[in-house]
Amino acid sequence: MNILVCVKQVPDTETKVKIGDDGKSIDEADVNFVLNPYDEFGVEEALQLKEAVGGEVTVLSVGPESATSAMRTSLAMGADKGVRLNAEDVRLKDSFSIATALANAIQSLEYDVVFCGKKAVDGDNHQVGPMLATLLDIPCVSTVTSLEFDGASFTAFRDVEGGKETYTGELPALFTTDKGLNEPRYAALKGIMQAKKKPIDVSDAEFPAEDSLVVESMELPPESPPGKIVGEDADAVPELVRLLKEEAKVL
Repeated sequence: MNILVCVKQVPDTETKVKIGDDGKSIDEADVNFVLNPYDEFGVEEALQLKEAVGGEVTVLSVGPESATSAMRTSLAMGADKGVRLNAEDVRLKDSFSIATALANAIQSLEYDVVFCGKKAVDGDNHQVGPMLATLLDIPCVSTVTSLEFDGASFTAFRDVEGGKETYTGELPALFTTDKGLNEPRYAALKGIMQAKKKPIDVSDAEFPAEDSLVVESMELPPESPPGKIVGEDADAVPELVRLLKEEAKVL
């Protein structure tokens, strides 16, 4: 079985973000970049599927040379090879442009299953996976928390408020992975050493002629105002209600 996993290099969620000089992107100096956590679930699910039925796992990423680090993490976990679609200005590209670049590359590959994280923790858009499936004209189940395969058929489950949804279909198909699907493995020293020798093919990303969405500016959210203590007993309730109505405007 040929299994593809789309991955992205993102800033560590503990990184203190600063706006870059262009006012449209983050300042990447001193930023620690990691493999997108939701993509880790995709890599792990791909590896488990390979272990169950055999095949090959290929990771794909759109990004500059530095994105190779996230791909090497996937290779150290056990993926077989990588494909990097070179793009220096990837953080200014919209979701459709990224999905198009991935689709243009995937169309020349043989595949049965495609995994994407449900979202990237930097853009938080939840869009690339479903867009990619549409461009490839294959079924898509998003935010899956459990998967079963039977030959060329699949059964996918995802959690919804108060219950669980079940989907069935035929491969090839794309799945976006959510927390709870599995527990991603840690890369062993042997895997880390082997990852250095695994091939990563590089080609230029093929984007649409124009981005459908353009970043005009980026700014940090305003600092939260300091808290107020209005009293310690029942006498404080009227003042608290007034502040909630007039200042916080939540009542």
